[in-house]
Amino acid sequence: MAIKNVLLEIGTEEIPSRFIPDALNNLKASAGEALNANRIEFKDINTYATPRRLVLMISDVSDAQSEVVELLKGPPLTAAYDSEGNPTRAALGFAKNRGVDVNDLIETEDAKGVKYIAAEIKQESKATLEVLPELLRGLIENLNFPKNMYWNTSKVRFARPIRWIVALADDKVIEFEYANVKSGRVTAGHRFMGRRAIEIDDAAKFMDLLYDNKVILDQEKRLQKLKSSILNLKKDFAGNFEVEMDPKILEENLYLVEFPVPFIGSFDERYLEIPEEVLTTSMKKNQKYLAVRNLDKGGKLANYFVGVSNNLVADMGVIREGNERVLRARLEDAAFFWDEDRKRPLASYTERLKSVTYQEKLGSVYDKVMKTQKLALWLCEKLGKSSDSALVERAAFLSKADLVTNMVFEFTDLQGVMGEQYALASGENPRVALAIREQYLPQTASDAAPTDDIGAILGMAERLYTITACHKVGLEPTGSQDPYGLRRAARCINEILWARNYDLDINEAIAQACVINEVDDKTREKIDAFISQRLLMQLKEKGYDHELASLAISVIGSVPRQTLKLIEALTKVKDESWFTELVSSAVRVRNILQKNANLIKAAQEPDEALMVKEPERYLFNEINRLAEPVKDALKSYDWHGLTQLLAELSPVVASFFEDVMVIDPDEKIRDNRIALLVKCNNLFKEVGDLGSLKLQK
Repeated sequence: MAIKNVLLEIGTEEIPSRFIPDALNNLKASAGEALNANRIEFKDINTYATPRRLVLMISDVSDAQSEVVELLKGPPLTAAYDSEGNPTRAALGFAKNRGVDVNDLIETEDAKGVKYIAAEIKQESKATLEVLPELLRGLIENLNFPKNMYWNTSKVRFARPIRWIVALADDKVIEFEYANVKSGRVTAGHRFMGRRAIEIDDAAKFMDLLYDNKVILDQEKRLQKLKSSILNLKKDFAGNFEVEMDPKILEENLYLVEFPVPFIGSFDERYLEIPEEVLTTSMKKNQKYLAVRNLDKGGKLANYFVGVSNNLVADMGVIREGNERVLRARLEDAAFFWDEDRKRPLASYTERLKSVTYQEKLGSVYDKVMKTQKLALWLCEKLGKSSDSALVERAAFLSKADLVTNMVFEFTDLQGVMGEQYALASGENPRVALAIREQYLPQTASDAAPTDDIGAILGMAERLYTITACHKVGLEPTGSQDPYGLRRAARCINEILWARNYDLDINEAIAQACVINEVDDKTREKIDAFISQRLLMQLKEKGYDHELASLAISVIGSVPRQTLKLIEALTKVKDESWFTELVSSAVRVRNILQKNANLIKAAQEPDEALMVKEPERYLFNEINRLAEPVKDALKSYDWHGLTQLLAELSPVVASFFEDVMVIDPDEKIRDNRIALLVKCNNLFKEVGDLGSLKLQK
């Protein structure tokens, strides 16, 4: 009879909310892998979590492992027995190694008809209850978290101390021990509103018993309750207000509570004079509050917030007042910083950057700013934005000034945001102020790019500086380690180039950054390769074929915007018959030339007088006709025109191979045809190594 429910609950001290989503995914994936590896059939796996528990529930589990008979192939039959039919040393050795009697070996035959001896190995089938203790223990042991801790003599490392373990197969305890904690059937309810010890007589009753003790175990149901409770609060607002349902804040709160109890708090309206980003950062990051918008004032921030308590008390006013008091203290600090920082112009803070170390081998942040400024001015000219050079120069000079203000020192996430605000307060040009904030965009793959040239140029300049400077002192990424975010920097440069439609030669920009940072040529070549590899990865992430992406990079990889345009054009035609035929022809050309490399004569031009067949004369003339138009299309970035030219060439090359035998008995004709293929291959190379593509049918 199948086991209806297998339950594993890991009861802990409160686990940080940011650890939980990944832990749930890993637990579910590991459980599936472990069950399959142990040949235990099941219907569903579900994982749940609150701050105090990680739970695995498996339904309809087979009561025993499935039987498996594995056929292990041995030596060929001819080598397994001698002429008298006796087993040879090869057969005896194979049987011994596989733990079977030599007389139990069987004959088998492979797909090619070759006969072999083989051993049938039947894997033992154990009862599921015998397998589960070690399986469940292993699942706990294999859980990983960003940070772990020790807490007792077991030396086990886990996100937080494990206080209890529930392990049940229906009504039976699955007995094992982990971290000096023995598994059992006793769980705990809500820390404040539930019983400390709850005995589970059957796994099927587990969730209901927890709910009776104010624990909503299913995070989806907990989220539904959280959202509906927040919406119910709306009636308590006097005006036309709307709670900002930030999904990140909702998820954080979801894993901070076992029974969500939202409440409304407020703060003094005078704090609304502080920039909105300061208020929302303080509310969201520090307190996990949801902001409230005043719809009657165009969606501006209101002096309310919604917090989420983990405790339903008789007087929620006590909870509200306590949270208001904490927020008031933070906002009072913010108001003080806002007033103090504005007592001097933003430009005066740049000098302070001389005392702030960027990296011990690279000097101060001020040094970085000055070099970034030089690079930004160079980019300004290269991109044809010389009219903005004065604004770019000023924005670069002010770009990191806010790092040494009181506000950013306290709220580091506000770098750039406060720079913009302080620049405006200092009377700086609004485009300069905007650039100070937009230099950090995009921050993620889905983030928006800068909306103005000043911020875009400044952002690229800083990232180019960072990539080249870090490579100079040996801080390039290794494996999964990238402490200075160079991979992200390279990604952001490309995203800006694509979004702003800049045709920048990235290799030329890297070379200029290397000059400014005094980077040697060998390191520069390494940086070029790094940038090219990042571009390839980004194109693949966009869903483009690896071969097409590599081809596009080989043609115009130094100009990322045009690389993207080229791969878009190639993708449109890659499945058309003429293109696959052209690729097949390119492969044949390359293979013939490689096989007959000894026949290739340097700088030999094909002689039309030696062309005895029409297809070879036709190919010769078409190559000559298309050579200049192909170069013009490449030079003008006319990728649609290029594909049209290739479409014209494709049937001509195909016709050549249908009617012409390259290796002709006549040596002169043969060598002339080899020279023609060299000429054809040179044209192919203009548009990349077509012969490397694996698209042919």
